[in-house]
Amino acid sequence: MPRTAYTAERGATAGPYSHAVDAGALVFLSGQTPRDPDTGTLVSGGIGAQTTRSLDNLAAVLHAAGLTSDDVVKCNVYLVDMDDFAEMNAAYAAFFAEPRPARTTIGVAALPMGARVEIEMIALRPAGEP
Repeated sequence: MPRTAYTAERGATAGPYSHAVDAGALVFLSGQTPRDPDTGTLVSGGIGAQTTRSLDNLAAVLHAAGLTSDDVVKCNVYLVDMDDFAEMNAAYAAFFAEPRPARTTIGVAALPMGARVEIEMIALRPAGEP
């Protein structure tokens, strides 16, 4: 099956991968760190600001694929410090409407560029859409 890749208009990758790739009705979004798309640097502020920027970066990828946050069915959140869970959770909750996607949160030793959070998603195209 051929793959279709999607790239956010102002996004950049830090390696040889696509922002998103579809597999039939499913669209797999690569993890996004809290990089500011204008400067390429990490946003300042705490984990709430970093979570919001990561989700905004993912929203740009969803838009490039013709999707919205309402189409997301699964997220994986990677945190360098699990003590950041509550603040990350508050920013995450503000991004999604009910019912929220399934989610796994994983503690990791480190993330690219010194980010404190990285988030990846899987979205499902509504029935009947290409």
